[in-house]
Amino acid sequence: MPAAVIVGAQWGDEGKGKATDLLGDRIDYVVKFNGGNNAGHTVVVGDEKYALHLLPSGILTPGVTPVIGNGVVVDLEVLFEELDGLIERGVDVSRLVVSSNAHIITQYHRTMDKVTERFLGKRQIGTTGRGIGPTYADKINRVGIRVQDLFDEGILRQKVEGALDQKNHLLVKVYNRRAIAVDEVVDGLLSYAERVRPMVADTSLLLNNALDEGKQVLFEAGQATMLDVDHGTYPFVTSSSSTAGGAATGSGVGPNRIERVIAVVKAYTTRVGAGPFPTELNDEMGEWLRTQGAEFGVTTGRPRRTGWYDAPIARYATRVNGVTDFVLTKLDTLTGLERIPVCVAYDVDGVRHDEVPASQSDFHHAVPIYEELPGWSEDIQGARSFADLPKNAQDYVLAIEGMSGARISAIGVGPARDAIVVRHDLID
Repeated sequence: MPAAVIVGAQWGDEGKGKATDLLGDRIDYVVKFNGGNNAGHTVVVGDEKYALHLLPSGILTPGVTPVIGNGVVVDLEVLFEELDGLIERGVDVSRLVVSSNAHIITQYHRTMDKVTERFLGKRQIGTTGRGIGPTYADKINRVGIRVQDLFDEGILRQKVEGALDQKNHLLVKVYNRRAIAVDEVVDGLLSYAERVRPMVADTSLLLNNALDEGKQVLFEAGQATMLDVDHGTYPFVTSSSSTAGGAATGSGVGPNRIERVIAVVKAYTTRVGAGPFPTELNDEMGEWLRTQGAEFGVTTGRPRRTGWYDAPIARYATRVNGVTDFVLTKLDTLTGLERIPVCVAYDVDGVRHDEVPASQSDFHHAVPIYEELPGWSEDIQGARSFADLPKNAQDYVLAIEGMSGARISAIGVGPARDAIVVRHDLID
């Protein structure tokens, strides 16, 4: 059976956790393949709300095996805090599997993240300060620490010593901070070794065997397309591949096994952190969207920047991911607006661009060209079929579907788990 990938089509926070949960009873494995605890999913189950950061959202679905793939960077302290929090709420977490090749976020990665971001001043990227970027940098520089290293103290100590040899010089001589002791780091990491050991496996083998057996595997991206390290608004991006192609490298599953790419897109647009955002609203309407949509970061609590739907970005996401289906979320947030602007193209120094400009400088200076669509005032949170939606809401969905390059197969109409309209089967 082929695998499917869920990605974010904008700058994150689109509601990927809800989309994953929608498929939960038909999925056998849910795999997180990139990122770390620098992003979050909110999943509402009945009256319970769960904020997940490092764990795949499939951990909330009975019978599903959640997998942390080799492309993820793992903060062990966060991992067990999150697991313990779920256990206290009666969630079975015993099926979690962690790749032996996943890299570990250490104390010194978090420290380096915070001091270097502060050092940048006005040039700050807007990281979460959780050590994600420095951990990926060590991975690429081949001085990283992997989960499997926890089980060989000699190798672990050797790797920590090698990493701190350079970093302590930077901390002391450049950033005027104290040096970090090798023993402090090693002892801290070893304190988690025995608890994590039963979870660790060759997840590439596990997932390929599962696909051979006809199991359904869902790959869940952290962050989103416009934050991808290659295809996003560089340098205001994350440190990993958050597009569909990253699912193969971040899990050890061949790309020919992935047939469906489901992109989650909000009915408007949000962004956290610095970087270009053509449709951003720095006015009362932007604040209205933020309030109506409860647009505050799951991980950081930071207020999100808000703006109108950007069709060129949706088309770009379709192209770089190979999107087969969109899940449109938070349509209910737009209820009450008389007219709803949609960005259909950009003006860059008097030149119309129907697609996202290849030049980052051009994108930074892009001015949205809008078309307005009629809004609606009816409450749509009870809608469970497309026909239940008001005519203008239906027309809005159909209009942006036509602009975005792939079909809109499901529509989120409220925060509840079942507040969704399904138009097409996502994994038929």
